[in-house]
Amino acid sequence: MRTGFLWAVTVGLAVFQGSATYATEVETSLRPQLRPEGLGEIVARQAVSETVLASAVRPVLRPANLKETPIVQVSTSNRGFDQWIKGFRGRAGAAGIQSGVFDRAFHGIQYDASVVKLDRNQSEFTKQIWEYLDSAVSPTRITNGKRELRRQRKTLDRIEAHFGVDKEIVTAIWGMESAYGARRGDRPLIQSLATLAYDGRRGRFFEGQLIAALKIIQAGDVAPRKMTGSWAGAMGHTQFIPTSYLAYAVDFTGDGKRDIWSDDPTDALASTAAYLARFGWKKNQPWGVEVKLPGGFDPARARRSLKQAPSAWAAEGIRDMRGKPVPNYGAASILLPAGTQGAAFMIFHNFGVIEKYNKADAYVIGVGHLADRLKGGPAIQASWPRQYQSTTIKQKKEIQRQLKRKGYNVQAIDGKIGPKTIGAIRKFQKSRGLPPDGYPSRQLLKELRGS
Repeated sequence: MRTGFLWAVTVGLAVFQGSATYATEVETSLRPQLRPEGLGEIVARQAVSETVLASAVRPVLRPANLKETPIVQVSTSNRGFDQWIKGFRGRAGAAGIQSGVFDRAFHGIQYDASVVKLDRNQSEFTKQIWEYLDSAVSPTRITNGKRELRRQRKTLDRIEAHFGVDKEIVTAIWGMESAYGARRGDRPLIQSLATLAYDGRRGRFFEGQLIAALKIIQAGDVAPRKMTGSWAGAMGHTQFIPTSYLAYAVDFTGDGKRDIWSDDPTDALASTAAYLARFGWKKNQPWGVEVKLPGGFDPARARRSLKQAPSAWAAEGIRDMRGKPVPNYGAASILLPAGTQGAAFMIFHNFGVIEKYNKADAYVIGVGHLADRLKGGPAIQASWPRQYQSTTIKQKKEIQRQLKRKGYNVQAIDGKIGPKTIGAIRKFQKSRGLPPDGYPSRQLLKELRGS
């Protein structure tokens, strides 16, 4: 379900510990909260594709990496996990994983309760979009991003020329995903994925990722002990999940490996460009442009399904922040990520391409705006309604429940603020003489409770 607002964005704080040449301010590695689709890069139920871009150099299997080894007794304090591994061994074999590869990958693997704890205890509190962007496009992230653009200039220029994806966008994703390589994740990936697959809450998804991870090892791209990542299975500089790696990762250095784990970010950055190119990136088209709305603009027209040329929006009085019509970059929609009281954007095709990496509007805006700042562009100029306080999933559900009780059309009581809920909020606000911004704030909940 598409939403007009940021929903469920959880930011894990991580102290940025780059070299002394970096700014020393604390920097966060930002990835909106996990959704059933996975880590935001690709749909969970996507088949594990063995097809990569024609431009990708796919390494051949190396016989030395496929040498059979004796079956290893897995060491674990969880008998249920032991039994699960025995059952999974057969499923992995049916998926083409050779026994020697399986044994080496699972040697010493144990049930990791800390991974389950992290999966179970993701915060229900959500960041408001301005809070998210404060970190996503912080002065530190901009400074360090410009530095990496200079350091990696030759590599990024080659990647841009080859894939047709703007180097600033690739760099922005790198900055958002791992703070330019400083936060790649150091957990053993096989152990984390096996634990989550056994745990069962999203077992089918994580078992699919585990099979994909074993295929990566079997291809010889990385040794089992060097395959590290986040607790939830994202890997390398730009945090690919294993299925996305299989489908889109490239060997841009020409060494026969698609190495996204190396201190050298070349393959990771090229793989990110390949991913965006695969989904139709249009070079030199902006992801979006901040715009001014005319007085009396109907916020119901700010929806993704309504696309028209910038000239048509200009005829309605919509201008860029300099007061000029937006150039004709193609069909565009209007996005109001914080309702009518916050910034407004005219968004284009490339917004949807970044969205393939992560579906949260806030993430896409963060990547796009960071890329703009790396190009020397200005900060977002409109003010945000910072008087609004964050609402929990529970509070959002209560908003939906209250609206439904009052006869407004709410699709589901799920805490996800989609088009139906936004429309219902606006109707309620109009009935109370309030600005119809459709925003699910604590102030709105107070109004609903008191009416």
